[in-house]
Amino acid sequence: MAKVEEIRNSKEEEEEAKQPLKTTVKKEALGWMEWLRGWFYLVFEMLFQRISASHLHNPMPLPPINDLTCIVTGSTSGIGREIARQLAESGAHVVMAVRNTKNAQELIQKWQEDWSGKGLPLNIEVMELDLLSLDSVARFAEAWNARLAPLHVLINNAGIFSIGEPQKFSKDGYEEHMQVNHLAPAMLSILLLPSLIRGSPSRIINVNSTMHYVGFVDPEDMNVVSGKRKYTSVVGYGGSKLAQIMFSSVLHKRLPAEAGISVVCVTPGIVLTNVARDLPQFLQVGYRLIPYFIFNAEEGSRSTLFAATDPQISEYCEMLKADDWPVCAYISHDCRPTNASEEAHNVETSYKVWEKTLDLVGLPLDSVERLIEGEEIKCRYGNSQE
Repeated sequence: MAKVEEIRNSKEEEEEAKQPLKTTVKKEALGWMEWLRGWFYLVFEMLFQRISASHLHNPMPLPPINDLTCIVTGSTSGIGREIARQLAESGAHVVMAVRNTKNAQELIQKWQEDWSGKGLPLNIEVMELDLLSLDSVARFAEAWNARLAPLHVLINNAGIFSIGEPQKFSKDGYEEHMQVNHLAPAMLSILLLPSLIRGSPSRIINVNSTMHYVGFVDPEDMNVVSGKRKYTSVVGYGGSKLAQIMFSSVLHKRLPAEAGISVVCVTPGIVLTNVARDLPQFLQVGYRLIPYFIFNAEEGSRSTLFAATDPQISEYCEMLKADDWPVCAYISHDCRPTNASEEAHNVETSYKVWEKTLDLVGLPLDSVERLIEGEEIKCRYGNSQE
């Protein structure tokens, strides 16, 4: 964590410099400078991510984790599949939380065959979870909590980026990027707090994206339907990833140190995954012509695996909490702590996103405090916790 002190000092200087510029006027969108800076970060990351991550081994060597239970969402393809496989091969009990359980079972069978003779059979199971249904999220959490088993690592990996597609809504009535990338993982994280407390010290790892640098969130228009902003898939995706960081930052603050739960967002880098299937044909060609710059799924899994297993992560999160840092821990593709976007540091908006998110997913505003105290909460989705 050599960069931690440097990051903290530089950010404090930035915040002090911005104090006189504070205004009560409601922000309607990113400023041009913020927007251009965000795209600069994206291009810079793509061009130089291999250089900055050249110190990392591939695959990422993991410490012994035989005593860990890990839930990984979206683990039948891409980064999630690599995360689940490598955690299981290192001894963890892995729960693949997926929509297509048949594909997951077939993967497990293949992994077991490939692993045969190398050690104990892989400890993997499958549970159904559809992030496009908040009922499914509530049922999953209820089923897991009913086991009264500890949960040590929740990895919210599943996500969508429907590039170039028109605006779509889930059956719950929410814009699909916002629901899959933010609302459903946020709801899952809150509902699984009882199991995470039993597994303390435990971690919530949210797989984020550098695209949050070009994201903007209006807490009163999280579905982007008011007409104030024109919807594009970039608007939907970037906003959902920014909302995830903002919510995670408030959750990080609300969890008392004695709960022993760390909240971390990570960026995997620019990764060649199934998202390319949604690109126009001519862009798919270009996407595959620059393999030197783009990570494969195994390389893209490293920052998440690091955040899930490195012992220093908990210490880093405790330090941020003690310093009242406005943003939760954010780990870059090179497995180093880094700064989230300037907008992610907007504390006022973050708390509004927190409140709006809990309202949208049907949870009380004091959910965290009540669950920490061992109380039960009611959720309007699934079989409500009575």
